[in-house]
Amino acid sequence: MISRRTLVAGGGAALAAIGAVTAGEYALQQRRDSETPAPPATDANGHLLWRNWSGSQSAYPAARAAPASEDELANLLKSAATPVRAVGAGHSFTALVPTEGTLVSLDQLSGIVSHDDGKLQSTIRAGTRLGALGPALADIGQEMLTLPDINKQALGGALATGTHGTGQTLQAIHGAVQSFRLVTAKGDIVEASRDANTEIFQAARVGLGAFGILTAVTLQNRVLTRIRKRVYALPTHDALDAWPTLKAQHRNAELYILPFTGMTAVIIGDATTDKVVPRGPDSDVDTLLDLKALRDWLAVLPPLRRYIARKAIETTPPTDAVDDGWKLLSNERPVRFNEMEYHLPAEAQPQASLEILQAVEANRPDVFFPFELRSIAPDDAYLSPFYNRASGSIAVHAYYRNDYSFLFEIVEPILRRHGGRPHWGKLNSLVARDFAALYPRWKDAVQVRQTLDPDGKLLNPYLRKVFFDA
Repeated sequence: MISRRTLVAGGGAALAAIGAVTAGEYALQQRRDSETPAPPATDANGHLLWRNWSGSQSAYPAARAAPASEDELANLLKSAATPVRAVGAGHSFTALVPTEGTLVSLDQLSGIVSHDDGKLQSTIRAGTRLGALGPALADIGQEMLTLPDINKQALGGALATGTHGTGQTLQAIHGAVQSFRLVTAKGDIVEASRDANTEIFQAARVGLGAFGILTAVTLQNRVLTRIRKRVYALPTHDALDAWPTLKAQHRNAELYILPFTGMTAVIIGDATTDKVVPRGPDSDVDTLLDLKALRDWLAVLPPLRRYIARKAIETTPPTDAVDDGWKLLSNERPVRFNEMEYHLPAEAQPQASLEILQAVEANRPDVFFPFELRSIAPDDAYLSPFYNRASGSIAVHAYYRNDYSFLFEIVEPILRRHGGRPHWGKLNSLVARDFAALYPRWKDAVQVRQTLDPDGKLLNPYLRKVFFDA
């Protein structure tokens, strides 16, 4: 969004005016941004380190496996060291994956198994990365009904955590699931759909990897569709006022509230038959680093920081791109972060966003990542954060080198007060009694899980807190 030339020029003039004050702040911020040392590559027993994408979660599994077939996975689960945890891209921020037992990679269980042109359905192995699935589906004239902001996840991991895109009429990815195959902790292979093993289908469609390990999923897709994606800026209060209209008028709509700028990026997408206009080089990273540079130099002078950023953003023209949806709806996010995201009743989203913005700007001048607002249609999966209600999500990010305790201290209380349910893959402090109060079918899901895994072979310490508070 921000013109680098405009921002650097404005920042340079400001620095000339305020000199040593900001130089001192810059030096202090660099010390705060120092890289946290990585854990040792091996533990005392020689077990190799596993670490998630942001570096916030780690473990030393005693065993690792990458089964090449469903039968191989089934045999593995009968005798594997516990807890057994499946891993895809490691893009979750919660401790879903860490285990001292067996870590199972699904990377060899990838690709499209079959497809039905008439129904626009495809059966896909659970280890398939969403980024690879886009072009693979496009080759057969299909695309997923919705795509998340980031597409590095494996399909199985995306379903396990309730991963979603944005669109008032669009359900999360698991809403498109027609059936799935699941290998249980006992090594049994179960096929579930709305017509067969219905309780398992409803309970394990968003399953946290705690009901079994998905091997294949049949998705309802749509015909490959070209969309026009437009990005432009509005003052934050104007963007929030326009949000109900934007959601209603556009297939895809999301807001990126830019803290300490007074501005918000509006991103909308709609089906079109216009000729292709490629998105071009991704400028999001440059924009993010520009916002970080302003933070580094001007955190002690928020009015000047806001003035420079706002002027730069206001003078940046809208951008348009036209292409197949899978090429435009997901983005590269190479700058690492930690994230908290909750899904609120749709009507509570704007007010909660303002409260979070005010709290962060009053207490944490080191924050520079945008807050992401999206909308998601309701569905009926028992552990879906969108169960039986239209939802508005709020995602707050912290640079991976910075302390993210503020997410728990000042952001999460606001999200909880407004009735939010946390994203299963994002940071939160909730335990079983909290989830039981938020999910009408919680007890039903827990009962199904207990039947499939009575010995808790799939439960690491984090998941024991999720299901048992212990």
